[in-house]
Amino acid sequence: MAHIDLRSDTCSRPTKAMREAMAWAHVGDDVYGDDPTVKDLEAETAALLGKDDAVYMPTGTMTNQVGIRAHTEAGDAVLFDQNAHVYLLEGGAPAAYSGILPRLLPGVRGIFTSEDVVAAVGQPHPFFPSTVSAPVKLLCLENTHNGGGGTIWPIDQLKAVTAVGRDLGLNLHLDGARLWHASAATGIDLLEYAGPFDTVSVCFSKALGAPVGSCLAGSAELVARARRFKQQVGGGFRQAGIVAAGALHALRNHRDRLPEVHANAKRFAEAVSQFDGIDLNPEGVETNIVRLRLTGLRSAAFVDQAYDFGLHVLPSGVDGVRAVFYLDISAEDTERAIAVVAKVLAEV
Repeated sequence: MAHIDLRSDTCSRPTKAMREAMAWAHVGDDVYGDDPTVKDLEAETAALLGKDDAVYMPTGTMTNQVGIRAHTEAGDAVLFDQNAHVYLLEGGAPAAYSGILPRLLPGVRGIFTSEDVVAAVGQPHPFFPSTVSAPVKLLCLENTHNGGGGTIWPIDQLKAVTAVGRDLGLNLHLDGARLWHASAATGIDLLEYAGPFDTVSVCFSKALGAPVGSCLAGSAELVARARRFKQQVGGGFRQAGIVAAGALHALRNHRDRLPEVHANAKRFAEAVSQFDGIDLNPEGVETNIVRLRLTGLRSAAFVDQAYDFGLHVLPSGVDGVRAVFYLDISAEDTERAIAVVAKVLAEV
């Protein structure tokens, strides 16, 4: 029997309908801007997010990092949550590619406050030379927050934080790789979540189950600048419509299925939270990511044994484990995963 793969929602497989859409996609050369399927995907994404334009790229790391580059120059400071994906899990790209100085905010499960932003920016004073500190140019948020366990930014807090950032003269970028989950869980429109931001990155190969790609959306001017950096880092596709067709199919057909994913994640969390040896509050599972802490076993040993029993999950630190649910994982798969966790713990 095949493993139940809960390492990441990037492990999803294209559906038959998606494969057919990709096989028959109308294509052109994206570098020349004439791939019709890419153009359709970019236009629909921009409209959903309330932005002028969007640019399709191979990965969410690329859309995030091109977004940062479009807002900054080398030596600028950028504010991130201390556990932000864009800071911790994108290969050190903010430093390597944009040459920026990360300034970390003390978020709780990825959520920080207006006061945190004000404290990080500081108060200028004529006695202190403005040329000494790196100028803070950009504020980044992540919604939902991977490291926090799929946490959703409360909309009022998101608006308050971004308003303060705007008052302080900062540009605003949203890592919305899983923004689709936030909207599906709360019923809040994507337009409302994306509205405060200058640029928004959204992913098609996580929540929506497409095989490739993300879009960076923003003003016409910023997206035009981003297209230059996309090409600069090797993101220029040729007949990109083949993979864009999968993303476009996902965008049009898969968002309505996300509540099923949330239900499976919640069922798993509620069940395993009852097991001795696991520290987990299922009330904190808001979308598709379950992060649990082991109280009597190291994470490496747990994931190795779980794999032997047919469950593939990721270690997170010394005693943490991450399980991510997605469109391919059924209710039956979820029950099997629960049984494997129980079996592993019984053998400790």
